[in-house]
Amino acid sequence: MTAYAGTTIRTRVDTALGSFVVAVDPSVAPITSANYLAYVDARYLDGGSIYRIVTLTNQTPETRHKIQVVQWGMNLPDDKPAPLPPIQHESTRQTRLRHLDGTISMARNAPGSATAEFFICVGDQPELDFGGNRNPDGQGFAAFGQVVEGMQVVRILHAHGQQQQILTEPIPVRTVRRI
Repeated sequence: MTAYAGTTIRTRVDTALGSFVVAVDPSVAPITSANYLAYVDARYLDGGSIYRIVTLTNQTPETRHKIQVVQWGMNLPDDKPAPLPPIQHESTRQTRLRHLDGTISMARNAPGSATAEFFICVGDQPELDFGGNRNPDGQGFAAFGQVVEGMQVVRILHAHGQQQQILTEPIPVRTVRRI
């Protein structure tokens, strides 16, 4: 991740397995950081979960561009819209951020569809950057922050990966607060 240009804002994510701290800098990724902080400030992420863990072993053998991430957020059912509207996609081409170990990014389907779901990279994941091949549209994902404390907790969470990426029992996210 490149150095932040301005002042960082930190949040603590308290899970059932421990806490980690995420730093975001709105001057680097203004749209995506504002979205994340809006969810934090409204307390929409309280009671969310870590519900998807992608490991090298739970991706199909034909997956050409394997990744390792811990995905978390509101984990809403497909038929329930997020409380805030989707945001414009801020690619790593725009922000110059990279999906390195501990980077936090937006989960999405199509560009412009991201809302309340996030993931943290476990190890460097260049295939998630703009021009990477993980997503067929080549737009990559919107990196916007970095785990600055508690990466050992993220690794513990990642170690709870199962045979399937979607956890049978999601790991609770108790609270997410600015600190």
